[in-house]
Formats: sequence, C-alpha cells, structure tokens
Amino acid sequence: MLALRLARGARPAVWARRLLVTAAATGTGLLLLCTFGYALGHPAAALGSSLRLAWCAAPLAATVYLAVAVARTDPATRPRAGLDAVGLGPGRRAALAAVSTAAATTTGSLLALLLFLYLRGDLDLLPFAGAAAGLLAAGWDLPLAGTLTLLALVPAAASSTAALLLRPASYAGAPNEGDDDDGTEGAAPDAGSPGDLPWGVALLAAGLAVEAYAGGSAPSPGLRLPGGLVGGSLSVLVGWALTAVGLALAGPGLVHLCGRALQSLRPGAVRLLAGRVLQREAQRVGRPLGVVCAVVAGAFAAATLYTGSEPDTGPLSALGAGLVVGCTLAALALAAVEARQDRALVTAALLRQGAPVAALRTAAALRAAALCALFAPLTWVIAELAAAPLAR
Repeated sequence: MLALRLARGARPAVWARRLLVTAAATGTGLLLLCTFGYALGHPAAALGSSLRLAWCAAPLAATVYLAVAVARTDPATRPRAGLDAVGLGPGRRAALAAVSTAAATTTGSLLALLLFLYLRGDLDLLPFAGAAAGLLAAGWDLPLAGTLTLLALVPAAASSTAALLLRPASYAGAPNEGDDDDGTEGAAPDAGSPGDLPWGVALLAAGLAVEAYAGGSAPSPGLRLPGGLVGGSLSVLVGWALTAVGLALAGPGLVHLCGRALQSLRPGAVRLLAGRVLQREAQRVGRPLGVVCAVVAGAFAAATLYTGSEPDTGPLSALGAGLVVGCTLAALALAAVEARQDRALVTAALLRQGAPVAALRTAAALRAAALCALFAPLTWVIAELAAAPLAR
C-alpha cells in the first residue's frame, strides 16, 4: 500500500522512467514468447529453439540492468533525512524498490502476452489480428506452465536484482548519500574505482586473445544466430562476452583515471573541479559507460562484418538489438541524471559562494571532453580487434 501511495504521488519524470521499464519488459517478454512459439511450431528443431532462447539472455540482462538503474533513481528509494524515524529505513526502501520494479515489469509482461496473442490471431476483436500467425505457431495451444514461466522471468529477475543491489548493506558507510554539502560523499566510489580496473583489463585482454585464437584456428561449425544473422564459433562468442564484461568492470577505473589526468600539470580551479567530480562519480557513471562502449563496439564490429552486404535480419533480431542498445543508453542517461542530482547541493553551495556559472559549465564540458577523448578511441580499437576474427 505504501508503494502504491508513493507511486501515485510521483512526478511525471519518475512515471516516465517506470514506463520505460514497462516498455523494455514488454519487448523482452514478447521476444521470449515468440521464441516459445517458434519452439512449438518446430518440435523437431530442438537445438535451434534452444539457441534462440539462449540469445534472449542479452535483452533480458539489458532489461534488468535498466530496471535497476531506474530503481536507483526513484525518489522513494533514495536516503533522506527523517525517513528512518517513520520506519522507512534502508531495508524498507529496498523492499519498495523491489515492489515498484515488480509492478512495472509485470505490467510489461502482461502487455507482451496480449500483444503475442494478438499477433497469433487469438484476439480477433481488433484489426490486423493474426498478422504474424505463421511465425508464432498459431495452430498450437500454448502450454500454461511454460507461458507463465517465461512471463515471470523478467519480473523475478528485475525485482530480485533491485532488492539485492539496494539492500541495506549497500548504504553501509554512506547513510546520507547525496545529502552532503561538502562534496565528500564520493569517498566510497572514489576508493572502489582503482580496485576493478586490473580485473577489467585482464578480462578484456583475455576476451580479445580468445577471439584472436578462434579466428586464427581452423574453421569449425558455427552457431547460427536467429533472424538471419551470421553466426560464429563458440570461442568467438565466449571471447566477446569476456570483452564486454571486462569493459564494464574497467569503466569506473578509466573514468577515475580521466579525473586524475584533468588534475595533473598544475591545474586551475576549473580543471580541479572537473577532475574531482569525475573521480567522485567514477563508480556511478563508469560502469554504465563501459557497458555502452561494449554495446557500441559490438555494433561497430557487426557493421564491419557486413560491409558490402546486407544481413537478412528478421524482426526478432531487430527487436533484440533495439532492446540492448536502448536499455544501455537509457541506463547511462539515468546514471548521468543521478550524478547530477547528487551534486545539486554542492553546485548550489558553489553558486552561493560566488562561483560563476560559466566556470561550472566549462567544468562540465571538460568532463565530457575527457571521457570522449578516452572512450571513443578505446571503443574503436576494441571494435576493430573484435571484428578481425569474424571477418576471416
């Protein structure tokens, strides 16, 4: 009941974020159901159906990632003074985050079921019903248990992940995150950003090495991607997964290094402010930025692979790719919004002390330029190295 009251009193921006999660859950649920329909219509192609279901893991992970990012920026889950006194401590806030996430994703799963039934032709009350009946095994009855299991995947994964990441231990040592006036609230992210960088670099190097080894070895039967896309060997896919995880882990450390570089060589007030802000927000912004770089590198590698030819992509492949790209970009935008909200008090304090607005804007431009100067060439190099084995 408390979650419902908080949801009703939310601002339009908060509702827009929740609707974004609902839309992502709808797309992922539809993708899972379409894969299920393909399996029903092709009972002899068990391996192909299993591979199609396995490829749904990427959109599912992207949807969960977006749902957690939205839960972190929800005002109802952010620590504020006085909430503990009314019984809304960190544990209750984590529970509220899980309930809100479950409500948004469950709505999306129900919409996916309605859209799936409409495309199959089971709901003939609307025009164009059954437009994809041939692709979705319209002549077969849907097993209730399998359908409910697939529809419950997104809400269960998203709500449990949100509750786990926003549990009370997440606020240990920083009970007033975002409420400090002196700008020291970033001590925890600052300390934990140089820690994941070696692991990220190691995984990144291991992934590129596995891809290079797989590309230089003898040709082997590849895994066919659904929707007409060219597949690759299992080693290439494992190597690319390691590369993506390595970029996500190394992102905070790379952002932290950008902040240190801005503060080097006798910095002025603007460069010092820009560098310190990057160091403080490295953990929050770096990981989404690393994930976006991994997705962009994958898209660039695919574009390099299909140079001079057009892949026969089907609607399911386009839907899955759109979900991954859209969710990662939205999560990065939400991380930037969250970082801006957390430094709002610091910015207000600087303005009260007489800091010019132009200096703050210049610091923001310096931060953006430093990140682009590091991540743009890094993404291009990784994309080239990842595409080289696939083009052989």
